[in-house]
Amino acid sequence: MESPWKSIRPKYFLIGILITFIITCLISTLPFNTEGCKCPGYSERLQDSKNVRKLSGKSLHRLAVLVPFRDRFEELLTFAPYMKRFLDKQNIDYRIFILHQVDRFRFNRASLVNVGFLHVKNEFDYIAMHDVDLLPLNDNLSYDYPDTPFHLSAPDLHPRYHYSTFIGGILLINRDQFIQVNGMSNKYWGWGLEDDEFYVRLKEASLMVRRPQNISTGTQSSFRHIHDKNHRKRDTTKCFNQREVTRRRDRETGLDNVPYNILEVINATISDSPITIINIELLCNKTLTPWCECIKTNEIKDKKIIAEN
Repeated sequence: MESPWKSIRPKYFLIGILITFIITCLISTLPFNTEGCKCPGYSERLQDSKNVRKLSGKSLHRLAVLVPFRDRFEELLTFAPYMKRFLDKQNIDYRIFILHQVDRFRFNRASLVNVGFLHVKNEFDYIAMHDVDLLPLNDNLSYDYPDTPFHLSAPDLHPRYHYSTFIGGILLINRDQFIQVNGMSNKYWGWGLEDDEFYVRLKEASLMVRRPQNISTGTQSSFRHIHDKNHRKRDTTKCFNQREVTRRRDRETGLDNVPYNILEVINATISDSPITIINIELLCNKTLTPWCECIKTNEIKDKKIIAEN
């Protein structure tokens, strides 16, 4: 007698194949929901990604605006609220640091930038080396994160300085690149030339300096220069062998050996503009840079007379 399973098996076998095919087709059309994944560490990574997307539209990189400062209170009152309005429009995640030199030596812009960088480097991704008397007027002048050093106040835009290797005024550079060139020279006491030496450092490191493109404004309408040279003269005195030494590339000093003390860090507000004031005492190696103090001839004579009496 023939077994009934011989006639039943093929039917069920074909029905099973058909059902499997239909279920597979249905599953393939359903959306795959990653939210339900229970993979180890996945939910944490997903949440981190969501947090990044919820940064209120601000840049993913943090900017420290480093402003070397001494005896420029009037300019600072204008600078802080103006820069807040300007940077807020660009949705930059930033903080303004006023690097206030409080020692008795001549002003040293480069060393102040070095100190400021060391103070902020663990929390900020890039810096703007920013003069307190220079305000951007064109909203297309971008303070975004730079992949390579970005000279915002380019020679064809700056109201005063137009030579091709000029990188003063406002320069943006990221953390790794500033460390790569060992920051700025500490030999420049008094006004000028420290940015020219920094240009040579960037060039030797093969770091190309970019500048703004397609800016419709020119030298008279891209920036506002608020320095009054008659009210506050620049310290351009050259003494000892300062002129000779500061015309050469400095291979002795930089970020890794700037001598300083931070005396106080103060969080303050000017109008509605939050700033951080860092009171910095720079130290001078008078064997290396005796021109950190320049005593005029008449002062020397007066001191000799006092000593003799």
